[in-house]
Amino acid sequence: MNGFTLTRNPFGKLVFASAEGTHEGVVPVRAFPIAAPDTGIALVDADGHELAWIEKLADLPPATRTLLEEELKSREFLPEIRRIVGVSTFAVPSTWQVETDRGSASFVLKGEEDIRRVAESTLLIADSHGVQFLIRDTQALDKASKKILDRFL
Repeated sequence: MNGFTLTRNPFGKLVFASAEGTHEGVVPVRAFPIAAPDTGIALVDADGHELAWIEKLADLPPATRTLLEEELKSREFLPEIRRIVGVSTFAVPSTWQVETDRGSASFVLKGEEDIRRVAESTLLIADSHGVQFLIRDTQALDKASKKILDRFL
């Protein structure tokens, strides 16, 4: 598929091999990490030159897809908020307690401007340290989480 193979070397680096040659330390880069995370992925070499373009992850052989998904997950840190457990105050700064796809977390929201709408029901929330938290679909949140979030929007 796509005329290349992708493996991992003994040091954990991705190795890209095609008719044009072999490259170690290849990095996958998503074109649209929030809006379309499974489409439009470039494989770039250590100098940032594009080696291959992957239209859809689903089109790859299972082993290659799994390897890319593992690499992307290890490189990208964008915890997805599943539930808002509580906030210290409805004024800012406030400390938020949340449940994410990576477990429980606590962060400080400095200001309401740190909540950005990136699509109709998708939000990015930046904490006081610059860590980004994603709410992929505000409508999928439970009632209590929506009520808390509405106080800040």
